[in-house]
Amino acid sequence: MPQYAENPAWADVVPLPTDEGGPTPLAAIAYSDDYSETMAYLRAVMAAHEHSPRVLELTEDLIDMNPAHYTVWLYRAETLLAIGADLREELEWLNEVALTHQKNYQIWHHRNLIVDKLCAEHGAQGNEGLWKAECAFVEAMFDRDAKNYHVWSYRQWLVRRFGLWDKDELEFTERMLQRDIRNNSAWNHRWFVVNGREEKANAGDGKPGVSDPDIRAREIKFAQDAIAKTPQNQSPWNYLRGVARKTGMSLVHLKGFAERYASLKEPDVVRSSFALDLLADIYKEEKKMEEAREVLDLLARRYDPIRKNYWEYRKGLLGMTAA
Repeated sequence: MPQYAENPAWADVVPLPTDEGGPTPLAAIAYSDDYSETMAYLRAVMAAHEHSPRVLELTEDLIDMNPAHYTVWLYRAETLLAIGADLREELEWLNEVALTHQKNYQIWHHRNLIVDKLCAEHGAQGNEGLWKAECAFVEAMFDRDAKNYHVWSYRQWLVRRFGLWDKDELEFTERMLQRDIRNNSAWNHRWFVVNGREEKANAGDGKPGVSDPDIRAREIKFAQDAIAKTPQNQSPWNYLRGVARKTGMSLVHLKGFAERYASLKEPDVVRSSFALDLLADIYKEEKKMEEAREVLDLLARRYDPIRKNYWEYRKGLLGMTAA
């Protein structure tokens, strides 16, 4: 049923309907009547550059029908700022929208804008309560979906925006990994928190990541402890490799650890195919090409045959290296 045409509050507005290409369009989009009418009123208020409380109500209706419409979000943001609306009330409304439309991206960009504006209004003194509330809401979102890409991106933005590079954020990653040690997003966030500070070091306000020996040792132990709990979990193995790659550490230093989970001496009791993969690279680094081939054979024939062609390709690369 029409929402606006019969509403006296909108009697002064002449709606602008969508032009789909004349009276007989070739492929008109089948919008619902309510959506078409509401969009027609939005076009009218945008053409008139109107910013008012009723425009906020209009955009709210449209977002409820189509939360991915970025033009609606943009005009809502412009209207909020133009009329001096209460931005904390906007955050409360956004909480409800985010919980309803969990996979929507535009919500989080809009939230960035609102939080940035609140920071500018209240200064550093009022920021602590703001970022704590935002972090708490993000955790509530993760209770619904712990791998929501948009929410993880927003969490990274919060870390950058408020400088949350301390142990509290590391403890947050630990909580997330305690819930699900295979959560790649949580592993990625830990890497970001540990090493993202180093990106700012050149500006004089950063701190070292795994290039610091103590931090490197801590992160290696963290990954190794996770592997001990779930040896056939690729995430901590990748994390371990990442530490080695970023610091230039030789993989040979990890040989003894990898051999706890896989060894050519006991090919029947391999506990982790990822340990075999690491051993292949270690043997290659040691110039032990025959051992590397044996490990890759184990992967191709017994422990990861679904990727046999990949492991055979890796074996071929060994021949090129030897040459």
